[in-house]
Amino acid sequence: MSSEFSLKRYLPILVWARRYDRSRFTDDSIAAVIVAIMIIPQALAYAMVAGLPAQSGLYAAMMGLTIYALFGTSNTLSVGPVAVLSLMTAAALGKLSLGDPAAYLLAAAVLAVLSGAMLLLLGLLRLGFMANFISHPVVSAFITASAIIIACSQLRYLLGVEADGENLLELVHALFLVLPETNLLTLALGLCAIAVILFCSIALKKILLAQGVNERLATSLSRSGPVLAAVSMALAARVFALDEQGVQLLGEVPAGLPEMSFPELSFDLLRSLWGSALLIAIIGFVESVSVAQVMAARRRERINLDQELVGLGASNIASGIAGGFPVTGGFSRSVVNFQAGAATPAAGAFTALLIALVALLFTPALYWLPRVCLAAIILVAVLPLIDFSMLWRSWRYAKSDFIAVCLTLGMTLLIGVEIGIAAGVLASVFIHLYKTSQPHVAVVGRVAGTEHFRNVQRHKVETFEGLLSIRVDESLYFANSRYLEELVFKLVAKKPNLEHVILMCTAVNEIDLSALEALDNINHTLNEIGIKLHLSEVKGPIMDRLGSTGFFKTLTGNNYLSHNQAVEDLRHQIGQPSDSE
Repeated sequence: MSSEFSLKRYLPILVWARRYDRSRFTDDSIAAVIVAIMIIPQALAYAMVAGLPAQSGLYAAMMGLTIYALFGTSNTLSVGPVAVLSLMTAAALGKLSLGDPAAYLLAAAVLAVLSGAMLLLLGLLRLGFMANFISHPVVSAFITASAIIIACSQLRYLLGVEADGENLLELVHALFLVLPETNLLTLALGLCAIAVILFCSIALKKILLAQGVNERLATSLSRSGPVLAAVSMALAARVFALDEQGVQLLGEVPAGLPEMSFPELSFDLLRSLWGSALLIAIIGFVESVSVAQVMAARRRERINLDQELVGLGASNIASGIAGGFPVTGGFSRSVVNFQAGAATPAAGAFTALLIALVALLFTPALYWLPRVCLAAIILVAVLPLIDFSMLWRSWRYAKSDFIAVCLTLGMTLLIGVEIGIAAGVLASVFIHLYKTSQPHVAVVGRVAGTEHFRNVQRHKVETFEGLLSIRVDESLYFANSRYLEELVFKLVAKKPNLEHVILMCTAVNEIDLSALEALDNINHTLNEIGIKLHLSEVKGPIMDRLGSTGFFKTLTGNNYLSHNQAVEDLRHQIGQPSDSE
């Protein structure tokens, strides 16, 4: 029984496969066709962003979808190459200065396996909660900056020129220098491809519905813009020999399925790539989980964060073994999969099967595909990722978040993607530590005629001359324990007739050893000047831990169940009437 439960936990397919029926098969098959139309040209394009051969994108999509169907817990997440991870892959491999294409392919595979192994290990250790340690504003800023860099990097294909750079400044400078060399035919083809894709995604569905076309079919056709652009451009290139007029073609794409082999691992390569692999694993997991949770919530379903780590880890390892590169759940594809009616993860496996058919039978036709068409697909795909509204929202809501957003955005654009996300993560952690190191602490008084206590600076409340009620609105730990000490002694110094201090602990969820020592010191110091320290509304788990240390034996005052009880008891002891503030 326990063995079966363990297998179901790590292989969710054993759960949903038992409920699989003809209706779900139909829904999954239709969704697979729609997503395949979208993901095949995207996979080719994102391989180009990563600096890899086109077939690497097909292999990465094929294996990511297949393996996630076995281990994933989201019914609609579409796993495969995505823009941001493709850019991060290019940045990671660019640092290695690999001149040999075979070595570049090997490094990409090792990067996928290494990031997958990290995700898998985190999943087995049940550390899925770590996704919460990167703030959404930082991720949003990083994705925006990455999308800008990706869009600029594709302008060279749109213009038909050669221009490279690792950040926005380098790219813009390189493009400016070669701007006079623009191939106008290539530019025209690219603009036509963009127009076709935008027309299909924005207007085609409305036109088809107005003509009485079935909504599901109209949706499918509206997603076919990239395929329609690719097919028409490839035909034009073949018929008019556009390669002879300076239009860059995709070139030969090997036919067949990937040869599965574990990439050769060397110590030097692992040492060079582990940092990049960690960042790719973190960003990939956060992006994927964000998408999966939104889709699951819309259907009142749930995903398991720890198992998602396992699923994404296994998918990346499989991608590396197949000669691909890092993969994760894509937002746009997952939304399309959701809207197309995917019922189970089998939809992803069916999509992978369609990709395999393309890799087996249709790769010769890809030879004539102009690279500018893939650039157009990427441009249309990444532009919705650019969101500067986070700057305005963070400025209005929290200046600390605004600083983290600006730092991430600026560092990514001006220096590079890895430095940018690392700076954003460090900024998030530092800002969190700074905030919690100076917790909100309020002197409180009682609202007249009630048992409620509120901040004396915000409300008209009752206070008592010999009592000082302090509400601590944060857990107490090493970073803020000294701050609490200094604040308590500062407040005590302002009240010469003080006899009792009550710490209201309603919002305190944790007290570590450093904070316990601070409380001991506060208790001892106050006792020396004739003031007793009391606690109120301490939570059960904290009571247990404090009780095990003997703290309550040395506490000069009492530990009260409610703050009102503490105030009533102590004010009667000292015979103090209430003052209104």
